[in-house]
Parts: sequence; structure tokens; C-alpha cells
Amino acid sequence: MTEFVTPVAPVTTTEVVAVEHLKVRYGDTVAVDDVSLSINHGEIFGILGPNGAGKTTTVECIGGLRKPDAGEISVLGLDVRADAKQLHERVGIQLQTSELPDKICVHEALDLFASFYPDPVAPEELLQLLGLQEKRDTRYVNLSGGQRQRLSIALALVGRPELAILDELTTGLDPQSRRETWKLIEGIRDQGLTVILVTHFMEEAEYLCDRVALLHRGRIRAIDTPANLGAGLGQRISFRATAALDLDKVRALPEVRGAQEQGGRVLIEGSGDVVAAVIALLVQERIVPEQTRVEQSTLDDAFVALTSEADAEFSTAQPTELG
Repeated sequence: MTEFVTPVAPVTTTEVVAVEHLKVRYGDTVAVDDVSLSINHGEIFGILGPNGAGKTTTVECIGGLRKPDAGEISVLGLDVRADAKQLHERVGIQLQTSELPDKICVHEALDLFASFYPDPVAPEELLQLLGLQEKRDTRYVNLSGGQRQRLSIALALVGRPELAILDELTTGLDPQSRRETWKLIEGIRDQGLTVILVTHFMEEAEYLCDRVALLHRGRIRAIDTPANLGAGLGQRISFRATAALDLDKVRALPEVRGAQEQGGRVLIEGSGDVVAAVIALLVQERIVPEQTRVEQSTLDDAFVALTSEADAEFSTAQPTELG
């Protein structure tokens, strides 16, 4: 396998990125509001959020591409503003939207970017890994959206960075290319590369990320592993009851968060040992559950729940206009 990461001195700290009280304004709009987070060596750290949540602004500040209005950012033990030149060779960035000259060929772009670094990955190896061999002589203007995205990833990796910032990594890629790209990112992480991944694909975050930060309205709403964020919402159990079930008794169970009947099925949500508690109640009531289905809450469920909660808080906090 291609070696992407240049051997460096042993890491003396697990913290690669430290962001404290980051704040960014665009006029009267606060795009990033008091964001603090830390990212450890060798992990894939996901940043999730709806459009306009402040994801891209946050990673642009981490990458030294945008100056924050307030806050401190340390990357690889260096200040992103004071030590920008040193970080240039150690951080690779793939932006959500980027452009190259229309007439530059794929191999020319890779050769150019490779010339910026002391020990780059061989461009031909990147062309092969990202499925761009047949497009090596194609001009940028003639590439498809997915091909441009793959070229952007190659340009971010050509310098063997210690930290890679990937904004909307697989946008525009077909499902097979998306999964091949995931395998590539897993492989370079296994070599010691730290990755910040901005994505709106929940499946991508669940597959790749060790931890994720959910950003909404410029603020971090949660940071945890994808599994823990989903598990925090508990489980859902649904079934058809062979006899009438008193839902008030179900709702009285401490593990149950909600219960309703819909289309002839009983739907129950809860946490902890909710399934065992419901089954025990059904046995006590001499009711047999049929067509039973148990589902664990997912990262997607956590995303919806946390953003909805934040929206409700925002609406409540807004001043009411009197007519």
C-alpha cells in the first residue's frame, strides 16, 4: 500500500487540534459561536450539521484559511496564525468547493502540488488509488463533478500531511466510489494520519468516524462516538398485541419515554432495559406480542433529535413581535 504518512518524531501528546472559544461573524450573523473541541492523534473526527451550521467556517479556521473573530486554535502544537508557514507542509485540505484553471490537466495539477512538498506521494500512485489514471491527461474543465472531487482529495494527500481536513469528502461520488474512498481514508488513518471529516452523510460518519461533533446554529450540541450518540436515545419496540393493552401502564414504566398505537401496532420508545421492561409487563398482562420489531436508535436519529431540540430553544429565545 502507498505510504502517505512520512515517519516523524514520536508523538508526545495525543492532542493534534485544540480549539477554544472559537467565534466567527459575517456582519451581524454569528456563524460560529463559542466552539471548543479537541482532536486526538490518529482519529477520524467528524463534524456534522445542517447547511449553514458553521461546519465549513470552523474547519477553514482550523486550516488557517480564515481568521476568527475570537478564540484560540492550536494544530500540531502550533498556532494556526503565527505558525502558518510551518503548518502548510503538515496539513492537507480538501475544500467543499475548489477550482483549478480550466486548461490544467489532472497530472499537471498533481505534479504542481507535489512540487510544494519535500517528500510527496508519487502522483501516479494517487492517480491509480483514486481511479483517475484514464483521466491523467484530461483538462480540469472536462472533468465530471465526481472526478474533480477525487482530484481534490489527491491534492490534499500528495504532501503526506499529518492532518487532513476533508470537507464533504464523497459528494458527487457514486456509491461504489464512495466506499472505495472510505477504504482509502481508513488505510491512511491506520498509518497515523489524523483526519477531520465534514460530512452530511450519516452512513459515512458511522462508518468512518471515531468521534463526531454535532454542530447546529454555530454551536456544538454534542461530541461523542456515533454509537454512543445513537444509544443515548435508546431503543424502539413495536408489535401487534393479541389483546387490548393499557398504554398508561406502559407509559408508567420508568424506562419508557413514549408509547402510542398506530395502524394496529403498538410503538414504544425508551432507554435502558426498555425491551425487558415492556416484555415483563406483557407477560403480567397475559398479552402476546406478534410481529415484534426492536430497533436501536442511530446517529441519524440523534442528529434529528438534537437539531430539533436546538431549533425549539432558538425559537423560544427569540423576541415576540407584537402587532
